[in-house]
Amino acid sequence: MTTSSTASRLGPRIDRSSALPYYVQLKERLMEGIRTGRWQPGERLPSELELCESFNVSRTVVRQALQELAYEGLVVREKGRGTFVAEPKISSTSLVHSLVGFHQDMAERGFEPHSKVLEQVMLPANQQVAHYLHLEELSPVIKLERLRYIRQDPIVLVTSYLPYELCPLALSADFSQHSLYAFLEENYDISLNRGRRRIEAVVANDELASLFQVEPGSPLLRMESVSFSEQDRAIEYFIGYFRGDRSRFEVEVNRFGPQSDPSHIDPLRMDEDWLAR
Repeated sequence: MTTSSTASRLGPRIDRSSALPYYVQLKERLMEGIRTGRWQPGERLPSELELCESFNVSRTVVRQALQELAYEGLVVREKGRGTFVAEPKISSTSLVHSLVGFHQDMAERGFEPHSKVLEQVMLPANQQVAHYLHLEELSPVIKLERLRYIRQDPIVLVTSYLPYELCPLALSADFSQHSLYAFLEENYDISLNRGRRRIEAVVANDELASLFQVEPGSPLLRMESVSFSEQDRAIEYFIGYFRGDRSRFEVEVNRFGPQSDPSHIDPLRMDEDWLAR
């Protein structure tokens, strides 16, 4: 790509009379190019040298602009290869504050989610699983581990535990293309009524990095949840890992009114039995 064609794709040149720092102006040119689709996800941006020559700025200015874009998740910088437009993050408003499952949430957003079932077995509940599902230890549970995809990209690894006595057919059902929650409702008339979820930031170990096709140490979001039926029976305990570079959760918040009772919400609670409440 020539210097002139690079500049034409970026828009106006640097305004040297502006109070905005040069790196901010360059960052805005690049952001506009990404926003309008001049560069598609996965496409390499012009090199640092091309940007320096096109806008007559120093390499320090270029690197600062690119670093700002990387901090905001808009680009990915790869040593020895260059800077690439990041894949867009998949935004969810439902997984945090409602009982909509991943399959339904993504389908409603126009994606076609599918899963690779890694494990689907019956086993005795260990102490933790039994505690969260309100079962006797060693009670039979179904463990369902799925790697969830959007298009060809692995996005979520979720491991669900379900009481075997409540849904034995789940042991042999095909969950590669279908929703677990829809299966429970259609086959057992089990609808989820309430739940508790906790989210924290973690990093990928070697096993998770291999599954997600990312580098070890890459950021992940870990979600832990227990969901209850309308009869207040614990139905599912799950642990999910979401790719940090492709996932974003959004919530709507409201200020408590004078008649509201926020006592049921304890945002600082960190003890290990919160899920059982």
